[in-house]
Amino acid sequence: MSTQSVRSPRAARGHVTQARVLHSEWIKIRTLRSTFFTLAFAVGAMLLFGPLVSFFTDGQGHGFQPAEWSLGGYLFAQLAVGVLGVLVVTGEYATGMIRPTLTAVPSRLPVLWAKAAAYAAVIWVLMTAASLTAFLLSQAILSSRNVPSTSLSTPGVTRVVFGTALYLTVLAVLSVGVGALLRNTAAGITTILGVVLVLPILAQTLPAAVADNVFPYLPSTAGRTLAILHQESNMLAPWTGFTVFCLYAAVVLAGAAVALKRRDA
Repeated sequence: MSTQSVRSPRAARGHVTQARVLHSEWIKIRTLRSTFFTLAFAVGAMLLFGPLVSFFTDGQGHGFQPAEWSLGGYLFAQLAVGVLGVLVVTGEYATGMIRPTLTAVPSRLPVLWAKAAAYAAVIWVLMTAASLTAFLLSQAILSSRNVPSTSLSTPGVTRVVFGTALYLTVLAVLSVGVGALLRNTAAGITTILGVVLVLPILAQTLPAAVADNVFPYLPSTAGRTLAILHQESNMLAPWTGFTVFCLYAAVVLAGAAVALKRRDA
């Protein structure tokens, strides 16, 4: 038997593939110390906020929407999702583990794709389950208290429930891109929090004529249209807004890919 025939199986087993890189990144995310607590906070926020609001509300408040109010925990969940997404990347830069990672995967880009895909998959599964559970619990509470409730069969409600999970999933991809682009935990978290919390507030301080044209296209505003039952007249249509949000995430991730190829580890 030739030396070549003996070595080939080993070489094949050790060949770097996208699937193997994805599996490696899944293990990293699963074993990251901050993962459990951050995701527990996100899930807890989704499961607690809506039912609590449903328990105390009389349904008479201005703009009461049983579907949207039951998913109000996204306000806190999005912060956890954004922060952890940044840490998925910057944590390796902080510890120096990024060097052996990129040495093992010289082409580099599979690492970025794997981080984004693995984290997005985790968020999609958890937030879909959490959104659906929060909705069902909240509607049961509202119904038991004779407060107006709704159901998944009501037009637009299914979009709102699963749209909340989709919004958080794309935010996860965006946050990974920001982390890879900036490579610094503080800068990355500040940027994500700025995009999610500060930009909408700043936009509303602009003159009305300008704000009406800027506000609908902000990342978080555009992404959230999918999870709003009735859009205001100046908002983008649900799937149009969500597409704009996806484009933001794609552009940031593409910028991170270019930077990852050009910069030293």
